[in-house]
Amino acid sequence: MAVSTATLEVGQQIGTTTLHITRQDLVRYAGASGDFNPIHWNQAFAEGVGLPGVIAHGMFTMGAAIQLVTDWIGDPAAVVDYQTRFTRPVIVEDTTAQPGEPGAVVEVTGVVGAIDTDASTARIDLTVTYAGQKVLVKAQAVVRLP
Repeated sequence: MAVSTATLEVGQQIGTTTLHITRQDLVRYAGASGDFNPIHWNQAFAEGVGLPGVIAHGMFTMGAAIQLVTDWIGDPAAVVDYQTRFTRPVIVEDTTAQPGEPGAVVEVTGVVGAIDTDASTARIDLTVTYAGQKVLVKAQAVVRLP
């Protein structure tokens, strides 16, 4: 069944996903984004500025979380608005000696928060957690429905 305002209800879960993040992911993201701040790849530097370790880029976490919505709606261009607030860092342990092991695990759940039948849109509220704590709050995406 296709997604439409008629098939959705406020409170309906659209899905969940688990993000397995490695330091290699952060290096690739740094190259793509141009954000080479050493807090995202250098343990000694990150600790030297008072962080508990290397942290994921906030925009990396935000971008990875929206994948749940784009997979659900089937079209990344259907996302017409996306915003959040960053609340906690995602600390990414060094697992380069253990290929395939994540340095951080982030859980994402999406729920229909509002439906606008006149505009044919739905607001999807995302819950994004790491180590049992929210790392993004008020994470909301508005999607245009077919």
